[in-house]
Amino acid sequence: MTIEATSVGDGRFAVPGNRWDLTLDPGDPLAYRDTETSVVVPFYDNQHDLDLLLTALSVQTHPSTRLQVVIADDGSPRPPQVPDQARGLNISVVGQQNAGFRAGTARNLGVSRSEGEVLLFLDGDTVPGPDYVRRLSRLPAAIPDAVVSGRRRYADLSRWTPADLLTWFAGHHAGPTGWEEPSWMTGEYERTGNLLRVHPRSYKYLIGAVLGCTREMFDAVSGFDESIVGYGGEDYDFTYRAYNSGAVLAYVPGAVAWHDGREWAGRTDPDLQSAQKNREMMMLAARIPEPSMRGHGQIYPVVDVLVDVHGSGWTLGAGVLCIRSLLATLDCAVTVVGEDESCVNLRAAFRSDPRVRDALSCSEDQISSDARARLHVVVREAVRVTPSFADRVGELLEADGGSLDVTAGGRSVVTVGSHRRRTRLARYPLLPAEVTDHWFSQCAMDHRESGVDLIAAEPRLAAVFGGY
Repeated sequence: MTIEATSVGDGRFAVPGNRWDLTLDPGDPLAYRDTETSVVVPFYDNQHDLDLLLTALSVQTHPSTRLQVVIADDGSPRPPQVPDQARGLNISVVGQQNAGFRAGTARNLGVSRSEGEVLLFLDGDTVPGPDYVRRLSRLPAAIPDAVVSGRRRYADLSRWTPADLLTWFAGHHAGPTGWEEPSWMTGEYERTGNLLRVHPRSYKYLIGAVLGCTREMFDAVSGFDESIVGYGGEDYDFTYRAYNSGAVLAYVPGAVAWHDGREWAGRTDPDLQSAQKNREMMMLAARIPEPSMRGHGQIYPVVDVLVDVHGSGWTLGAGVLCIRSLLATLDCAVTVVGEDESCVNLRAAFRSDPRVRDALSCSEDQISSDARARLHVVVREAVRVTPSFADRVGELLEADGGSLDVTAGGRSVVTVGSHRRRTRLARYPLLPAEVTDHWFSQCAMDHRESGVDLIAAEPRLAAVFGGY
């Protein structure tokens, strides 16, 4: 079957996997639909940079009649002002009380006042180039699932005025001298073709200061997490949830915005950097189950894998060994599905383990946390999973795959499905299976190749526990 984008109406497309390139016009790769776009600017007490930002937005190549700007003030001591140059723009100002650094909450507030089909988030100390809106909105205007990042460059703009900016944009000034960009990010863009080829950590390479998406995608992940207070991390949390919910990720190097000042690592004392990053890391570890964000050795309320064990008719010994192997091998929560005596006894055996749940007792908070899990595993027969099974699961995720069916004698004993695939498909219920089946890979593997061992009807737990 030919791999291609599928029209979903109004000049928009659904694409397989992360293939945003399928919507590019080979004859005019910059062609785009000039859709209604809202730029949301989280702001705190920096009128100088806001003047530059709004001046830059006033001369965008994107039609000003289809551009809205919402300034979301995070409790500044002095409210933001609109410079004369920008008074022709459609600008709204909203504000919230100063309750700490709450960039995510400010962005959500800005979105609540916005009207555009495409949402662009631009930090208040960041000045967009004249083509910024046009270039960054192109993919979200074409792909409802798109979440994109522009290129953030770094320079000293402290002495720049709006007049200087207009002179530069008119071609009469060389522009600022840019500082070095983080090599760990530029190298990733080179390796992945600007994130055309994604992997489970690709969400880390989208920058909240220069981020864009559709309103549909923003709503699909419920916006930014308002429980995050303090500098940093709210963008990782958002882009992780977007990726896990089937977002199409892209880096748009032509959408350039200039940050006034050096990259964070270059403007912070090393000791303070470590302390701040450690706090941020532990905050994110509790929210993002992707292994590079949390490592191993701790139990969190958010798990990486949700497992349904269909234990009806199983012996106690087989069920115990199966669930123990899952807990030892995966960062998971297990739900024993079934109400017969076997399932009741199996749940009772793990009553003191918070990782084994009763399907009837899930709270709304638990349902919200479970939406962050990357995989859903269904176990239909008593099996013991080994570290090799975890390797196969990891390979599925690394390849941005959709599902794995583990078989034994022609029977499906374990199935693994990605949350990313499931949520992407759920947004397109009217598209036929012959289209959506090709969006993410689906493979089958014999249990002996996948690190899954069948368990005898009634193993002797004393022998297994005692090692004899």
